[in-house]
Amino acid sequence: MPDENKNLIKTVSCLGFADCRSGDQLYTDAQLVGEALAKAGYVIANGGGPGVMRATTEGAKKAGGHVIGVTFYPKDVANFEGRDENNKFDEEIRTDNYLERTLKLLDVGQAYVIFQGGTGTISEFGMAWGLARLYFGHHKPLVLYGKFWEKIMATFLANMRMRPEEFQVYRVVTSPDEVVKTLELFDLMLGHGNHVFNPPEKPFEL
Repeated sequence: MPDENKNLIKTVSCLGFADCRSGDQLYTDAQLVGEALAKAGYVIANGGGPGVMRATTEGAKKAGGHVIGVTFYPKDVANFEGRDENNKFDEEIRTDNYLERTLKLLDVGQAYVIFQGGTGTISEFGMAWGLARLYFGHHKPLVLYGKFWEKIMATFLANMRMRPEEFQVYRVVTSPDEVVKTLELFDLMLGHGNHVFNPPEKPFEL
């Protein structure tokens, strides 16, 4: 269980598909991961919407955990899910636009669990991965949930111009127990030396 004083990773941002529904395997997986994270003492953050976001909240609340919802209430964005009133998080951080919401989700968490998703999830993953590489050594780690990620990452390696450290900032996992164990391992690795999240220039601030 994370120690509030010693552990670097305290809040975990969960990112994934907004359109999955209760009964879908992805929804169930997200619920179980939320529950496992809360049982391990982590605070969960998500975008306050439906799908994976609501599922991680439900799992966390089942275990008595605390959930932060980072929300955006769109007025003229046709294809954005917005706030889900059935996502019963504990604490709300309102943002003014989609970009600010994404950046705040990346700011709030000290690590990320990234599930299967669409273009929104891809954009969040790309930003999180890019920042981890850019600030390698005092980065925020990624936990990629699902075996399908192995093919995706192998495709990047085979077709893009990649640096070795870009493949050291994430782990692919396939169970809620692995999520917790991987976060604990990342915390142990990052704990050697003076690891500080968010460098002085605070790249997440608008």
